This record gives sequence, structure tokens and C-alpha cells, in this order.
Amino acid sequence: MLIRHAQAADAPGDRERPLTPRGARNATAIGRWLESAGLVPDRVLVSPALRARQTWDRAAESLVPDLPPTVEERLYENTVESVLATITETAEDVQTLILVGHNPSVGQLSFDLDDGEGDQDAQRQLHAGFPAGAVALFEVGAPLGDLRPGAATLTRFEVPTA
Repeated sequence: MLIRHAQAADAPGDRERPLTPRGARNATAIGRWLESAGLVPDRVLVSPALRARQTWDRAAESLVPDLPPTVEERLYENTVESVLATITETAEDVQTLILVGHNPSVGQLSFDLDDGEGDQDAQRQLHAGFPAGAVALFEVGAPLGDLRPGAATLTRFEVPTA
């Protein structure tokens, strides 16, 4: 799953931008949506930016509060290459991976990974944009270490809101 952090406020430095009150509510809604869909991660990768960490912290409250995320510096680099690299380094025993990052890399990687064989409504939503707090859910038929463009099927695209 690729998640774009929820709506963020301004701050003196980009890394310190916190969630807005609306963003915090929507981050909680992400967790509730994941829980209702039965989507529990084995591993979570999160950008070091405050807004990304807060997004996962709020989502995890109703989902897996005892699963500590791995804060991954390369996600803040916000390039498709750095985000894909963090995914492909995932251990083979991980079945469900959540990555909380930023646009444009999360949105572009979603386009790049999609094999075009998935849910057409999800594809339409993805092509309309990847807003703050959006979740793209992919099925991957091979180990994450082998992930490459066009090798995943987009099955859901949601923007949970409170």
C-alpha cells in the first residue's frame, strides 16, 4: 500500500510541518478504513517528515499500535527511485507493506507500478490525482524485492475522510 500523508499545515521548516486538525481526523480515518478492509501490515515504512509520521501514528491507533514503523530517510528524498528502492529491500516474509510518503513520488510510483489489469474505478481515481491522505492498494505476484514498473495490480484507491 502506498499512502500519501494527510493534509499538513505550514511550519518554518518543511520536515516540521504538522497535520492540520482535518489531516489528523483523516489520518485516523485511514486506520479505520484499513481495519474495516482487513488490511493489517507486517511492516510499515514512513518518511521522517513530521506529517508522515503523524499520519501513520493516527492510522495505527485503530489498527496495529504495537507495530513500530521504520522511519526511512530515503522516502523524504521524494523520488520514484528512492521510494522503489526502499520497497525492494523489504524482507521476503513480509506479505503486507505500508509505505507513508509524499507526492510526487508516491503518485508517480503508483502509475509506474500499475499493470493496467486492476480495478477500473481505482485506476480512474488514481488518474484524477493522488490527494493528501489517499491510499493505493496493490497486489504483487512476486517478492517485493523483484518489484518493478508494471508488475503490480491496482485493486483499490481510497481517500478515507472523517
